[in-house]
Amino acid sequence: MAIQILTDSTSYLSEEIRKELIIKVVSLSLSFGNESIREVDIDNERFYKRMASDGIPTSSQPSVGDLYKEMLDVVEKGDNLCCIFLSSDMSGTFSTSQIAKGMILEKHENAMIEIVDSRSNCMQLGFAVVMAARAAKAGKSLEQVKEAALETIKRSRFLFIPENLDYLKKGGRIGGASALIGNLFKIIPILTVENGKTTLLMKIRTKKNAVLTMTDKMLQDISSYDLGEIVVQHINCLDEAKELAKVIKDKLRVNIDIMDIGPVIGLHVGPGTLGIAYYTLKAMR
Repeated sequence: MAIQILTDSTSYLSEEIRKELIIKVVSLSLSFGNESIREVDIDNERFYKRMASDGIPTSSQPSVGDLYKEMLDVVEKGDNLCCIFLSSDMSGTFSTSQIAKGMILEKHENAMIEIVDSRSNCMQLGFAVVMAARAAKAGKSLEQVKEAALETIKRSRFLFIPENLDYLKKGGRIGGASALIGNLFKIIPILTVENGKTTLLMKIRTKKNAVLTMTDKMLQDISSYDLGEIVVQHINCLDEAKELAKVIKDKLRVNIDIMDIGPVIGLHVGPGTLGIAYYTLKAMR
């Protein structure tokens, strides 16, 4: 009896990692008017062109039917399942998965399904998924696989910088006055995710200085808690991501992967967003 891992599309794991660790993904969706598009079916280039012409879409969680189908497929193969989803404060995916689990248990009362609220998204969620999948591949129990995800959450952080405040303003994530003042004085926020919500870490005058400050924060964490793994994430600013990855590689002497942030998270922060996701060997929380 194997243990399978299910996550959602906002983990933004590479296809290579998903295949290597046999990670299943259920997609969130985007709606432009009456047209619904699964996040996994549209890339950033097409998404932002569509957004420029048709306005900001809404995002939606996977349906209970989608989640039920993915869970049932695992259970009917005789396997156990560990689900790890984006923060319940950001999406109803976690709560809907609980409904789907209940439906499964009505039909298969002995099914073993654990569901974890990652309290984040992007590769902070992704690292929890990866560590759980590695534990499953190593033959750990379902409880140990779940614990691997929970421990990674305690040891991880996601820091990111939007190019400007326009998308946060359009998406209603900050007040209009704050957005206007921020743009007027070229104030760039360094954002993070704490207690399941996007949180302002600090404000910096320029993006260049914000990137330096974000990097310094990451180095402070690593100095205190020791490095596990780290990735650079971006939205349509690959050259900046490569430059940041080189800076980090030169300082830490480790290889740095570069990964995209997709449309569901990207519609709130916009192209030009640059970030770092990492986990440490000791708990930060």
